[in-house]
Amino acid sequence: MAIATALRRRFQPAPDSITGHCLRQGRSPWLDMVHLLWSAWVFITPAFSPGGYNARWAALTAVSYPLFVLLYARVLVAPARTAWRPAAAMIVLCLVLLPWYPSGMSYFVFGCVFLHVHGRRSAWVAVGQGLLLGLGFVAYAFLLGYPWQAVVWMPLVTLIVGAVVQVDRMSERADAALKLSQEEVRRLAAAAERERIGRDLHDLLGHTLSMVALKSDLAARLVERDPDAARREIGEVASGARQALDQVRRAVSGIRAAGLAGELASARLLLETDGVEFGYELGEGGDGSALPAAVESVLALTVREAATNIQRHARASQARVRFAIKGGEAVLLVEDDGRGGAIVPGNGLAGMRERVEAARGTLAIGRGPRGGTRIEARLPLAANDDAARG
Repeated sequence: MAIATALRRRFQPAPDSITGHCLRQGRSPWLDMVHLLWSAWVFITPAFSPGGYNARWAALTAVSYPLFVLLYARVLVAPARTAWRPAAAMIVLCLVLLPWYPSGMSYFVFGCVFLHVHGRRSAWVAVGQGLLLGLGFVAYAFLLGYPWQAVVWMPLVTLIVGAVVQVDRMSERADAALKLSQEEVRRLAAAAERERIGRDLHDLLGHTLSMVALKSDLAARLVERDPDAARREIGEVASGARQALDQVRRAVSGIRAAGLAGELASARLLLETDGVEFGYELGEGGDGSALPAAVESVLALTVREAATNIQRHARASQARVRFAIKGGEAVLLVEDDGRGGAIVPGNGLAGMRERVEAARGTLAIGRGPRGGTRIEARLPLAANDDAARG
């Protein structure tokens, strides 16, 4: 029990580890385990070596391969500053076993690649390090009596595989930086929108509220001396308040319409920067002017959650949003051509369903005609409009 607890603690992903990075990006942490398939060369190499599959090879494989897998897993979960240690241990494991175990060459390649990935050096320094390690390995193998045909390719293979993995990591870092910039744009846009709303409301209500306060004060003074004049002042207060309320409703209607349009624009930015072709069609009532506040909010959040789900989980190449008002209902349809499949708990779809149902609507999620996911939200306009007025 104590050993299991220690292992769990040892293999808990650090925030800045490869696995921690995957989790923050919403990707499966098991994706990096796919590269372990290249270690199949451990089991293929004896077919091309003089010794073949003998008892010594079986014994050394039974001991070394599980250790290699543990080192591989440790590289994935270790903090960035210490991840070089299990990578270096792979190289040492290869060099120690090489006099008797040609299959250990695969451990050397993995170790060099992980040193490239986690190193904070420039690209040229990493290339130089890879060449030195590769040439050192070749010299050591020659001393052990390996034929040159068996080992001369090692520096080249190490550099090529390392370069491929490094480019993949650089692409992931660029994507992460782009997503952070998108979040910053959204934050700044939200702050600017709050400031604009504040200015608009001040312009709309400042004069009216000053008039209401002044005339209410005057009516209070006149109520005993001149009741008719007091009633006129109160009537003007009521008329001014109604006008202000009408102005606020018109302003809020414009804000709500901009909210749906803004989410569609954000969805386009998010998906197209991730390589997903995105488009939307706005049918009857698509400008948002006829939508109650509750419906507008739910639709905007539905678009946001659906776009996030497509970007993180769908692996789609195309996505499309359709919106229209039909038979007293606001109908929103989101489709993609991704992998579809079962809904993953925690990816925002559960919250989407709760919001739609709270607005007395229905949400249907299933497979689309192109094999991806199809999300259809239907929200009644009348019920939400009555609720807003009430």
